[in-house]
Amino acid sequence: MSYDIYFLSRRDGQSWDEVLEAMEDAAEDSEPIPPRLLEAWDRMVPQARVLLGEVDITEYENESRDLSHSGTGIDLSVFGDEVSITVPYWHAGDDAAVVLGKVFALSAIVEKETGLTAYDPQMERPLAEIQTRGATELMSTITEDLRSRYGG
Repeated sequence: MSYDIYFLSRRDGQSWDEVLEAMEDAAEDSEPIPPRLLEAWDRMVPQARVLLGEVDITEYENESRDLSHSGTGIDLSVFGDEVSITVPYWHAGDDAAVVLGKVFALSAIVEKETGLTAYDPQMERPLAEIQTRGATELMSTITEDLRSRYGG
């Protein structure tokens, strides 16, 4: 389980639910990464390294790109025309605040470089409308619940 951020393109008058539904429909078709996202990827990676430090990069032809940070579990992925950030529910309290601060900062980089809007499906709104505190409380609650059920 992970805290997810999706990067979406929304037309005027289109609801977020419609955008998410279109994203799910498009996920059924595997397409190469569009050139504009490959170019954005090349700009995002150095900025992500400055923000996160050492990261692992995995590239599979023109189909997928993945950047992962082992210390936090933050993962930035591009698959076809889908872009997302995930972070596992490992973090609670101050640790969650620090990690989500990095997720929000990385999201700003992705938005700037891709022109897409960061959307938080957990909070059901664009990331720009969310305060880090609310996301931190949600992550902490879910992490603690998972720890109480499964240990760790």
